[in-house]
Amino acid sequence: MTTVRLPLFPLNSVLFPGLVLPLNIFEERYRAMMRELVKTPEDESRQFAVVTIRDGHEVATTSPGLPDQTAVPERGPAAGFGDDPIKAFHGVGCVADAATIRERADGTFEVLATGTTRVRLLSVDASGPFLTAELEELAEDPGDEAGALAEGVLRSFRKYQKRLAGARERSLSTGSDLPDEPSVLSYLVAAAMMLDTPTKQRLLQAPDAASRLRDELKLLRSETSIIRSLPSLPAAELTRGPMSLN
Repeated sequence: MTTVRLPLFPLNSVLFPGLVLPLNIFEERYRAMMRELVKTPEDESRQFAVVTIRDGHEVATTSPGLPDQTAVPERGPAAGFGDDPIKAFHGVGCVADAATIRERADGTFEVLATGTTRVRLLSVDASGPFLTAELEELAEDPGDEAGALAEGVLRSFRKYQKRLAGARERSLSTGSDLPDEPSVLSYLVAAAMMLDTPTKQRLLQAPDAASRLRDELKLLRSETSIIRSLPSLPAAELTRGPMSLN
């Protein structure tokens, strides 16, 4: 078992390997994290782990306000995540490699990172200025019949894209250049589909690419059928795709 200790960045969204993650960093705990990461030489990876929040708040309460005027401001690296932070997070996350960390004049940061490796959360340490975690790297297993499943997912995903474009009455770039490598395809489709966070998390923690593709095939057929029956599609990004304030 290969383990690693990295800074921990909890979000209300799911990061998949190979996908780009832009972040606007303004909370002090994450600013401290970025100040530490920029000390890493540019020729080395500046890595942190992203986990999805199960129970808690992405941005800590800093003052009373709507809807609760009696809310107590929280401070510290674990603010918003309770007395035992590990319970607030899903158990599988993704390592992010920060290609760009740019500090603004006001001390906030603009970060552009890419998901690399899935990891299992083993423990969380809140003793420093930001959360850190001990993580177990998860192997990428293709599983049985991954190649055949990938072909089916490719076909279904293209139908899904076309239906989605028609429902929105606008064009979507179609998947002529989609990868055919099963694991890569499985993550791209998981990230691109309009799914709620628990479903995306389920896809992230699938035991192998074949299991993920098999699940995606069912989801694509179901979602395409639903879209086909709708005359138009609401602003689903606002209701089903959580937005990161950080």
